[in-house]
Amino acid sequence: MGHGSSKDSSSSSSSEEGERSSRLSALANKLHIHGDRGSRCRRIRSRLFRRSSTKNDSSSSAGHGLNRNKLASDEDFAGIALLTLISAEMKFKDKWLACVSLGEQTFRTEVSDQTDTPVWNSEKKLLLEKNGSHIVRISVFETNRLSKNSLIGYCEIDLLEFLIEDFDSGAEVFDLLDPSSSDIVVGKISLSCNVEDPIETEKNFARRILSIVDYNEDGLLSFPEFSDLIKAFGNKVADDKKEELFKAADKNQDGVVSLDELADLLASQQEKKPLINCCPVCGEILEVSDKLNTVVHLSLCFDEGTGNQIMTGGFLTDKQASYGWMFKLSEWAHYSTYDIGLNSGSSASHIVVFDRKSKRLVEELIDGKIVMSMRAIYQSKIGLHLMDKGAKEILHSISEKQGRKMNSVESAKEIPKFLEFFKDQINLAEVKHPLDHFKTFNEFFIRELKPSARPVAMVDRDDVAVCAADSRLVAFRSEEDSKRFWIKGKKFSIGGLLGNDPSCSNFKDGIVVIFRLAPQDYHRFHFPVSGTIEQFKDVSGCLYTVNPIAVNSKYCNVFTENKRVVSIISTVSFGKVAFVAIGATMVGSIAFVKKTGDYVNKGDQFGYFSFGGSTVICVFEKDSIQIDEDLLANSARSLETLVQVGTTLGIATKV
Repeated sequence: MGHGSSKDSSSSSSSEEGERSSRLSALANKLHIHGDRGSRCRRIRSRLFRRSSTKNDSSSSAGHGLNRNKLASDEDFAGIALLTLISAEMKFKDKWLACVSLGEQTFRTEVSDQTDTPVWNSEKKLLLEKNGSHIVRISVFETNRLSKNSLIGYCEIDLLEFLIEDFDSGAEVFDLLDPSSSDIVVGKISLSCNVEDPIETEKNFARRILSIVDYNEDGLLSFPEFSDLIKAFGNKVADDKKEELFKAADKNQDGVVSLDELADLLASQQEKKPLINCCPVCGEILEVSDKLNTVVHLSLCFDEGTGNQIMTGGFLTDKQASYGWMFKLSEWAHYSTYDIGLNSGSSASHIVVFDRKSKRLVEELIDGKIVMSMRAIYQSKIGLHLMDKGAKEILHSISEKQGRKMNSVESAKEIPKFLEFFKDQINLAEVKHPLDHFKTFNEFFIRELKPSARPVAMVDRDDVAVCAADSRLVAFRSEEDSKRFWIKGKKFSIGGLLGNDPSCSNFKDGIVVIFRLAPQDYHRFHFPVSGTIEQFKDVSGCLYTVNPIAVNSKYCNVFTENKRVVSIISTVSFGKVAFVAIGATMVGSIAFVKKTGDYVNKGDQFGYFSFGGSTVICVFEKDSIQIDEDLLANSARSLETLVQVGTTLGIATKV
């Protein structure tokens, strides 16, 4: 959300900032101040609306999820938003459900009745961080098909902007866009979003925990009921002083503790010595020293809503949520026990990556039959033994045959099918030429993009490296780290990757960055740095798949056994950089548009892969680059980051 302006004068800027401050003040005033709790509310309010002075660049800021509602610090806290999906208007009748994704959290509504105007009235509290995820994606699925649930429309909303700009309105209506074309509107969705009043948060929290031990359901706590509640908090010191605490809470001395009295006690104690060491709902031990995290955790964990339907959580992606895959989740604990990142064995078929731009987990689409074949081959000794007995030659033959087929005129009819399968992952508006320009499938596969589609970050600074491809990226400070978190082949080494060339001794203990391209990606690769191309070297090899199912295999070494071309780029800022283009199953060729001796600028096009999956690996000299922290953090979790060409990779540290 947000509205751009073409004006560039200082007076205009000052006016806009004044309007923005006014909106923030008005929004802050929605939080009511009650009696002697005013100072505490003002402290909470200052946390809710502390904003950075400039917009975050999602391509360079750290991308971290909100696992178990933990915040990095007070400075990162923006607030708790209550998002309600009210209803939708669709173009045909069906049973509908909606999914909400924010960062590494995804929630879903219940399924509606058969209708073209589904009503959900479904809500969820969401934690917003100033430098974290705040762009929420809402996806609407039709659910009556036996074979699968189909994504019909989606919208994306910046919640922080929404709260600032639309704070005084009720429900807002947004267009639902076709996943295959953002120019087509397929329906409308009505929603509301509000910052939760801190006083109401305390009361709702107190109401929920009061109900746990309010055995006679009279809305009041007797001393025995109060004692059981204190025990549930897991605080032995408080348990020893429960008589004293009961007297402090019972302000009107009527022998029972009311809802308001309990809320006051909890709030006052939280400012001094917190009563709650253990969350009564999920059982998690709370960090007493971190009061902000405790408040956030309890507010979300005790989310009871206002009588509306509460969305179900614990999903990684909206695709999983649409099918209701629960992965042994603990809904109250607000996280799934299913591990994201790279998995082995049977679970290796599930590939989830972190989209750096939207700061959201997304699921990679792979045909189920292909997944089963890859698991059978790459995750077993028997499969790789069969590969050694002749299947490698078969892969070469298949690749050559497939390459010829994809270069035929008849192959053009495969383009619509390809676009339909990846309808929400290929943006045709970015493609340089219209579809009728492509006479073969391979022409479309190596399509060019419009010059403005991939801007180069900090184009005037050669000490800032950029991403070399639209891809799923993992980065490691050393060869040892890459083998610990990602590459499981026992024989992998940087020397082996570079063809054991003596001239590559500069890269011992170097920094490894892997860019894995999937079939739906833009398949031209670009220079990550500026410099001079010193050499090209062809290294013959196999055509294994570069899918993580194979990379994660203990029985083969995909990167050091595959066909590849190694080029060395000499730079001022980074020393020498090795750029390795790796072929893969059904990749008939690797083509380059530059030659030895050429001086190149970062972001310039270097070459392209023909049909199939493929990979680029960049190796930097030891201590020559500081990779962006968000990329390293995700990689340490064995989680690939979805990146685009030209976005920041890291900054030079070489003297």
